[in-house]
Amino acid sequence: MSLLLGTTITVSSNHWMMAWTGLEINTLAIIPLISKSHHPRAIEAATKYFLTQAAASTLLLFSSMTNAWFTGQWDITQLTHPTSCLLLTTAVSIKLGLTPFHFWFPEVLQGSSMTTGLLLATLMKFPPTALLILTSPSLNPTLLTTMAIASAALGGWMGLKQTQIRKVLAFSSISHLGWMTIILLYNPKLTLLTFYLYCLMTSAIFLALNTTKITNLATMMTAWTKIPPLTTTLMLALLSLAGLPPLTGFLPKWLIIQELTKQEMTPVATTIALLSLLGLFFYLRLAYCATITLPPNSSNHMKHWQTNKSVHILITTLISLSILLLPLSPMIFTTT
Repeated sequence: MSLLLGTTITVSSNHWMMAWTGLEINTLAIIPLISKSHHPRAIEAATKYFLTQAAASTLLLFSSMTNAWFTGQWDITQLTHPTSCLLLTTAVSIKLGLTPFHFWFPEVLQGSSMTTGLLLATLMKFPPTALLILTSPSLNPTLLTTMAIASAALGGWMGLKQTQIRKVLAFSSISHLGWMTIILLYNPKLTLLTFYLYCLMTSAIFLALNTTKITNLATMMTAWTKIPPLTTTLMLALLSLAGLPPLTGFLPKWLIIQELTKQEMTPVATTIALLSLLGLFFYLRLAYCATITLPPNSSNHMKHWQTNKSVHILITTLISLSILLLPLSPMIFTTT
């Protein structure tokens, strides 16, 4: 309830103090969820998350106070002072985990459970994204484009060498944030659409991984025996997150590249499209491991055979939408 309250306050507020209050409520609400397992790794993740978010909230409050000092305005959309704009970009980048402020996110996600990781990767990113969209006319285009390309590059490069699924999904989130940020100034509605589709695909993958108890590549190689249909559709959901046509994940990348081309930013569009190939490689590796019938080497993990045949209807609905939503793109065009 506190998470929903904090998100609602931040998204619906016009005053900087109310937005800051909502972000603080969110931070304080998620910390018990991260540390509830009482494992040292979880306590470390909760501490890292708290320190990072507290520093980002302080910067955001300082930014709004500086803007109010020089302009006399506490309205979120009236952010006009250059120093305040720079501080706000830094604060929101820390909260989201954009490069070069990404270091905390993979570690926190790895120390959390799958359900808490899902909240960190989706719901907790909504309020900072909303603040970015509200202040987008005042932000520096060069700085945002540079950070977006760096995030797409780092998310792809660092995801290549990971064996822990949660860390792979963390760097995937950083890469997708780069795609959202690069189009923010030119088409904010497209940023929101990309965020919604990312949340849809990530929720489907996290819930499927939680159902099959997959935590790393080794357990993924032997998980096909538990629920074979779910593992097969998980492979398609991973490829959709990678942005392969004709799956749902292709839609936001297609629209973003089209919009960048309209803005005469063809080199930027080419660069970020090529960088997405790095992410495609590790998604293909995950998809291959999800559907492999025998592990390539001896495994110490116990093999299960049809341990749980029941799959929650929410998982099947989310996976179906994350795979088959592309034919509905004309309807999405008209609503956005």
